[in-house]
Amino acid sequence: MSNYYCLVTELPKLTLDDKKLAYTVADYKSYIYPQLTAADKKLADLFFLQYDNRNVLRLLADKNAETDPLGNYTAAELNEYIDRVKADDPVPAREFPTYLATFISEEAHQAGTRDVLPEDRLAGLYYDYASKAKNRFVSRWFAYNLKLNNLMVALTANKYGLDTQARVVGTGEVAEALKTSRARDFGLMEDDVDKLDEIFKIFETGNILEREHKLDRLRWDWMEEQTVADYFGVERLYVFLLQTDILERWLTMDKKMGGEKLRKIIQDLRDEVRKPGDKTK
Repeated sequence: MSNYYCLVTELPKLTLDDKKLAYTVADYKSYIYPQLTAADKKLADLFFLQYDNRNVLRLLADKNAETDPLGNYTAAELNEYIDRVKADDPVPAREFPTYLATFISEEAHQAGTRDVLPEDRLAGLYYDYASKAKNRFVSRWFAYNLKLNNLMVALTANKYGLDTQARVVGTGEVAEALKTSRARDFGLMEDDVDKLDEIFKIFETGNILEREHKLDRLRWDWMEEQTVADYFGVERLYVFLLQTDILERWLTMDKKMGGEKLRKIIQDLRDEVRKPGDKTK
């Protein structure tokens, strides 16, 4: 197990109430990432794959689209990969994560024929892939976030009388329960989802931004609890990356735009489940 004593002691202590950024995610990739062992870089790559996911979606729509440099792959590499997958030209799994090939192949052959939105399908594949990481904390982090995100989606769908089938992503017993159960709590228990009762309480928060902030505090506290005994290992550096990401999102977010985005999501959900020919508004 790698020990990053010197590196960890140099890092600032972060809190969710910080008013300015000491580090950015880009700083992490430039400064901390190069100091990781090869095995630990692969763990960090799982985090940065979220940018590759967005880049793949953009490039599938437009090969010349601008891509986020925080991804693990360049636009040229992703475009070549997309072309090879579409042509059924196999690419070694060690070069690209297998879930990307699954998604690109599905989009090439099934685009427009599925009920699930492409970004939701890709997110589900991504979380399933990352939750199989060999590091216990990292695998549990992705598994927990999949459950947490799915639970909030399912609760929102129930509140507005929408179908959960096309919105709950990924696999597993919790995802299946959220898709099929008609119970108010989906038949779930604390053993199924950490801090389940607290999540239900957070959902009742009326102010959307306040609710999101409480969810991020829940995530923050969860990762601190999970790594209390791993203070100088890669887990602490991973927590720093995750916390930096959360802080950066909040400190750069336009609150008005956040509220407008959520209202649009809710309207899109209503439009999605409205039957063809239904004129009801």
